[in-house]
Amino acid sequence: MHDILELENRNIPAAFIASDEFIDATRAQSVSAGFEPAAVYVPHPIQDRTDEEMAELAESAYADITRSISTMTG
Repeated sequence: MHDILELENRNIPAAFIASDEFIDATRAQSVSAGFEPAAVYVPHPIQDRTDEEMAELAESAYADITRSISTMTG
Protein backbone atom coordinates (compact mmCIF):
# COMPACT_ATOMS: atom_id res chain seq x y z
CA MET A 1 0.00 0.00 0.00
CA HIS A 2 2.87 2.36 0.73
CA ASP A 3 4.18 1.82 -2.81
CA ILE A 4 0.79 2.79 -4.22
CA LEU A 5 0.77 5.95 -2.13
CA GLU A 6 4.29 6.83 -3.31
CA LEU A 7 3.29 6.37 -6.94
CA GLU A 8 0.18 8.49 -6.54
CA ASN A 9 2.24 11.19 -4.82
CA ARG A 10 4.28 11.26 -8.04
CA ASN A 11 1.06 11.59 -10.07
CA ILE A 12 1.41 8.05 -11.41
CA PRO A 13 -1.93 6.21 -11.39
CA ALA A 14 -1.63 2.98 -9.44
CA ALA A 15 -3.74 0.19 -8.02
CA PHE A 16 -2.94 -3.05 -6.32
CA ILE A 17 -4.33 -6.52 -6.83
CA ALA A 18 -4.85 -8.89 -3.93
CA SER A 19 -6.97 -11.88 -3.12
CA ASP A 20 -10.29 -11.22 -1.42
CA GLU A 21 -8.88 -12.73 1.77
CA PHE A 22 -7.14 -9.39 2.35
CA ILE A 23 -10.10 -7.00 2.04
CA ASP A 24 -10.43 -6.45 5.80
CA ALA A 25 -6.68 -6.05 6.26
CA THR A 26 -6.58 -3.49 3.47
CA ARG A 27 -9.41 -1.51 5.07
CA ALA A 28 -7.64 -1.53 8.44
CA GLN A 29 -4.35 -0.44 6.91
CA SER A 30 -6.12 2.26 4.89
CA VAL A 31 -7.58 3.75 8.05
CA SER A 32 -4.20 3.60 9.76
CA ALA A 33 -2.42 5.21 6.81
CA GLY A 34 -5.16 7.74 6.11
CA PHE A 35 -5.18 6.67 2.47
CA GLU A 36 -7.58 4.53 0.46
CA PRO A 37 -5.79 3.01 -2.53
CA ALA A 38 -7.45 1.74 -5.66
CA ALA A 39 -7.64 -2.01 -5.29
CA VAL A 40 -8.87 -4.98 -7.28
CA TYR A 41 -9.59 -8.20 -5.43
CA VAL A 42 -9.55 -11.66 -6.99
CA PRO A 43 -10.76 -14.95 -5.53
CA HIS A 44 -8.59 -16.53 -2.83
CA PRO A 45 -6.38 -18.61 -2.78
CA ILE A 46 -3.74 -17.76 -5.33
CA GLN A 47 -0.62 -19.66 -4.30
CA ASP A 48 -1.66 -23.13 -5.47
CA ARG A 49 -3.11 -22.15 -8.85
CA THR A 50 -1.69 -23.50 -12.08
CA ASP A 51 -0.31 -21.18 -14.75
CA GLU A 52 -3.51 -21.68 -16.73
CA GLU A 53 -5.67 -20.80 -13.72
CA MET A 54 -3.59 -17.69 -13.09
CA ALA A 55 -4.01 -16.62 -16.71
CA GLU A 56 -7.78 -17.07 -16.41
CA LEU A 57 -7.82 -15.14 -13.14
CA ALA A 58 -5.82 -12.30 -14.68
CA GLU A 59 -8.10 -12.21 -17.71
CA SER A 60 -11.20 -12.08 -15.52
CA ALA A 61 -9.75 -9.18 -13.49
CA TYR A 62 -8.36 -7.23 -16.44
CA ALA A 63 -11.41 -5.00 -16.97
CA ASP A 64 -11.55 -4.09 -13.27
CA ILE A 65 -7.84 -3.33 -13.22
CA THR A 66 -7.93 -1.07 -16.26
CA ARG A 67 -11.11 0.60 -15.00
CA SER A 68 -9.55 1.37 -11.61
CA ILE A 69 -6.57 3.05 -13.26
CA SER A 70 -8.54 4.83 -15.97
CA THR A 71 -10.77 6.50 -13.38
CA MET A 72 -7.63 8.11 -11.97
CA THR A 73 -6.47 9.48 -15.28
CA GLY A 74 -9.77 11.07 -16.23
